Amino acid sequence: MVAVIEFADVTVRRGQATLLDRISWRVAEGERWVVLGPNGAGKTTLLQVASAQVHPTDGVAGILDEVLGTVDVFELRPRIGLTSAALAERIPRHELVRDVVVSASYAVVGRWREAYDDFDHDRARELLASVRADHLLDRTFGTLSEGERKRVQIARALMADPELLLLDEPAAGLDLGGREDLVVTLSTLALDPGSPATVLVSHHVEEIPPGFTHAMLLRAGRVVAAGPIRLVITEEHLSQTFDMPLVLSFEGGRWTARRRLRRRSEG
Repeated sequence: MVAVIEFADVTVRRGQATLLDRISWRVAEGERWVVLGPNGAGKTTLLQVASAQVHPTDGVAGILDEVLGTVDVFELRPRIGLTSAALAERIPRHELVRDVVVSASYAVVGRWREAYDDFDHDRARELLASVRADHLLDRTFGTLSEGERKRVQIARALMADPELLLLDEPAAGLDLGGREDLVVTLSTLALDPGSPATVLVSHHVEEIPPGFTHAMLLRAGRVVAAGPIRLVITEEHLSQTFDMPLVLSFEGGRWTARRRLRRRSEG
């Protein structure tokens, strides 16, 4: 299968800190990856490289058959759909939801003098409907709940028909209901064969939607395990990644994890 991401010994340093340490990683068309790890593991930095926002200090980062450092990133970035807290902060709070989504056609945040035709507006409406947010078309972004904003951002990320979809902690800040609603939305996208290759960054196995095919576990900028999801999401790998003994359960297509408590006789 054709690779949409192909990293070879990718390293990112900032001063004396190594944020990513010799990451080799291949994401193929049709794959849906989740990247898990504790705070400071390098997950967001990994996505910044994959979205052509950050260049590696060492190694080779291939994205959509281009190599960072040899390609105009302003031509590459529109081919990548991205949701992140940093991007959400740039969206004007007075912007109508329909404009938040349609403006992704020009890879801009905030409408100005761009011209859009009926096809653009129809596509924005269809994408909002696909994430069950079409009823928000005429609301302003600033009036939405956190969960509604997440779904609007996903619709925006899909507007330019990206070849790669990157989701940086989309469930962050959501309550239980909002998280479960988002997991259903992401599962629907993951199970759609027409959806682009997808990478989801999260802290929690409970946020992995059914339909995801692969996983990578990161700790201190290094890969603990990577590959098919059922081989990677194991008690042993998760315990190593989060540096504590964990009990893992899988039921109804969803994982849960909790700390393994010692029995009193073991104390």
